[in-house]
Amino acid sequence: MPDTQRLPISVTILTRNERHNIAECIASVKPFAAQIVVLDSASTDGTADIARDAGAEVHITPDWPGFGPQKNRALSHATQPWVLSLDADERVTPELAADIAAAIMGAMHSGYRMPRLSQFLGHWVKHCGWYPDYVLRLFRRDAGRFSDNLVHERVIVDGEIGTLAHHLLHYSYTEARQVEDKVQRYAQAGAKEMALRGKRVSPLKPWINGGWAFVRTYVLRRGFLDGATGVAIARMNARSAFLKYALLRRGEV
Repeated sequence: MPDTQRLPISVTILTRNERHNIAECIASVKPFAAQIVVLDSASTDGTADIARDAGAEVHITPDWPGFGPQKNRALSHATQPWVLSLDADERVTPELAADIAAAIMGAMHSGYRMPRLSQFLGHWVKHCGWYPDYVLRLFRRDAGRFSDNLVHERVIVDGEIGTLAHHLLHYSYTEARQVEDKVQRYAQAGAKEMALRGKRVSPLKPWINGGWAFVRTYVLRRGFLDGATGVAIARMNARSAFLKYALLRRGEV
């Protein structure tokens, strides 16, 4: 698509060793995005080169300040009136792209959320609190920014929020090792964030929160309807909750 036909939108993507994801992520937005910004955290697997070859504008940072601050860094490189923030393991379908185009042209709201459909080890997840997982990713550059949370950051938008109809696809875990890697990263970041707030926990807190995370995911959020996948996700959430409070309790942040 010629540049004159592309939408006035900057797509921002954070990466760290995402060589298996980044090309497909970029390919899903390249037909319509006027600018694609990849902010890479010193990848060692060639991610930055792959992103450049795919047509993205690549910037590299040697440090990792947390998800919120890093996404604001990426936002600072955006030049278009609208911003679409993606993770490297997400894909924009043609149907969602059409929704985005209509939203931008109509400009009725300052930001838009979209339903995200996630895959876990090859299975699309329809329960466990994962679906419909509405995420606010599209917003006017002059009206939006990210919170400073180290993990579980959110978009703060000045103005009304609309909702798009079609899915953002999320290939969240393709290998078992990725599950443990992400559990470790998010637990460390969560423990650090609580430590910075001066939070203290009792010896029972890791066990209580870990058990509650399993029950909430598997029972209250009907993870049992996803079969073995639901069990695996409930166990992952339980381990993440347990580890976060255990690390804080032990002072390992």
